[in-house]
Amino acid sequence: MPSYNIKVNGKSLSVEAEANTPLLWILRDELKMKGTKFGCGIGQCGACTVHLNGNAARSCSLPISSISNADIVTIEGLSEDGSHPVQVAWMEENVPQCGYCQAGQMMSASAFLSKVENPSEEDVHQWMSGNICRCGTYPRIKKAIFRAAKKGVTE
Repeated sequence: MPSYNIKVNGKSLSVEAEANTPLLWILRDELKMKGTKFGCGIGQCGACTVHLNGNAARSCSLPISSISNADIVTIEGLSEDGSHPVQVAWMEENVPQCGYCQAGQMMSASAFLSKVENPSEEDVHQWMSGNICRCGTYPRIKKAIFRAAKKGVTE
């Protein structure tokens, strides 16, 4: 089985996997990082969102062979103590209901806010439209994004 070098949450790792194994399953099954969730398996719901070289990416549709030497950040790596502005805003706005999609929501929001300092409502709507929340917490998600934007977000 081939070996791939990746950097996850600042740690350089070598993993063995078939070339077409999605990053999601490397994170969850091999590295035991359960924060990134499986939602749809086709990159449409956003539950599996991670940062890949600073950009939001769907880990369920990223074969490990396409990301060797990439810098990956998962929800576990956003901050060690939950103090990232997006995580704090999520708590302050009481965003999660069931919570299943929220790691992906926060990863998309933090990637977005690291690029757009003062987003408009349309910016937020467009950027976050690829993340689905079955519980419908969209109004609280939007409030949390604007709250985090006021605090300033860098990756």
